[in-house]
Amino acid sequence: MLVERTSRLVLLAKMEDATAESALAGFSAKLNSIVAPLRQSLTYDQGKEMSRHKELACATGVNIYFCDPHSPWQRGSCENTNGLLRQYLPKGTDLSVYSQDELDAIADSLNSRPRATHAFHSPFEVFAATLASASQTQGSKH
Repeated sequence: MLVERTSRLVLLAKMEDATAESALAGFSAKLNSIVAPLRQSLTYDQGKEMSRHKELACATGVNIYFCDPHSPWQRGSCENTNGLLRQYLPKGTDLSVYSQDELDAIADSLNSRPRATHAFHSPFEVFAATLASASQTQGSKH
């Protein structure tokens, strides 16, 4: 799961297993689907699946930071999103039975849901506004 911090847009990446190779492939594909100006950094917790983080940074141009161990408050958006995801994928669910299309449908449902933190706009709406703003900023540079 990836969560864009400004809009709280959720991206779910299908991974064959919890290996570093699967994380590299899944996160690279999802991160590279976001336009570069909105793809600046990734904050991750401590996990062996991120042992190939340098390759991920090279493949995506994203700076990768790690939270301190046992410090979930350092990734609050992810912790909140985990709670929302549990409505679709309860703890202990076998994720291997879900296709990427099914995960994308779950993400679309979450991204269409209005959020109080965004004055009841959806993550899709906020992301679109952020993207439009970034495009205008890029276009105005000389």
